[in-house]
Amino acid sequence: MVIKLKNDKDIAKMRVAGRLAAEVLEMISEYVAPGVSTEELDRRCNEYIRKVQKATPANVGYHGFPKTLCTSVNGVVCHGIPSEKDVLKDGDIINIDVTVIKDGWHGDTSRMYFAGTPSPEAKRLVDITFDAMMAGIRVVKPGARLGDVGHAIQTLAEKAGYSVVREYCGHGIGRVYHEDPQVLHYGRPNTGLLLKEGMTFTVEPMLNAGEADVDQLDDGWTVVTADNSLSAQWEHMIAVTRDGFEILTPWPKKK
Repeated sequence: MVIKLKNDKDIAKMRVAGRLAAEVLEMISEYVAPGVSTEELDRRCNEYIRKVQKATPANVGYHGFPKTLCTSVNGVVCHGIPSEKDVLKDGDIINIDVTVIKDGWHGDTSRMYFAGTPSPEAKRLVDITFDAMMAGIRVVKPGARLGDVGHAIQTLAEKAGYSVVREYCGHGIGRVYHEDPQVLHYGRPNTGLLLKEGMTFTVEPMLNAGEADVDQLDDGWTVVTADNSLSAQWEHMIAVTRDGFEILTPWPKKK
């Protein structure tokens, strides 16, 4: 495992890319509504990134992925492919995941949205997943370990009655989209990689309302819950600082 530590100038560049990614998610929020297709959401974000931000959508063509966004609705855990056929309905929950490249640096973030009015059960899952992500982030500091991050997420999720998806995890990021380390969303305290100032990675837990098992569809990308239960995910990109952490993808506001 080769961990690429970033200096102050590097993190400043990542801060710009992260802000742009967060702005994409803020921009698209007003368009997430019943009757709107995930293809329309993707098109709007692509145009915004290219024409307004003068940046590059990292997902397009990445290992063959065809779109700008991953749009994961209801029981889709991650990597949903936007489509004209995928039209949002009242009560749907959707994760929108976007990565922007600016001046060679990646900004990666995702958040949950409601199309119309969600059920109380769906809203609780979304809210607890956000809390789990933040619980993991809050333990980040030099001298902590990645197992501490995973343990904080797992403890909060399972106490609430949810399961943590184990096949997918957070990742190191910088000039390279996915680099070491892998950031598991479960774990034991005081185990795993020792965190150091200058590390940059994502924390992006996926929680299922049912069992943790998942399946991948024949398109080679879309991952769904094996039991058709709801799934939710939030993601921030963070840097380990001298005395803690910095969120590099702060959202203008939470919806």
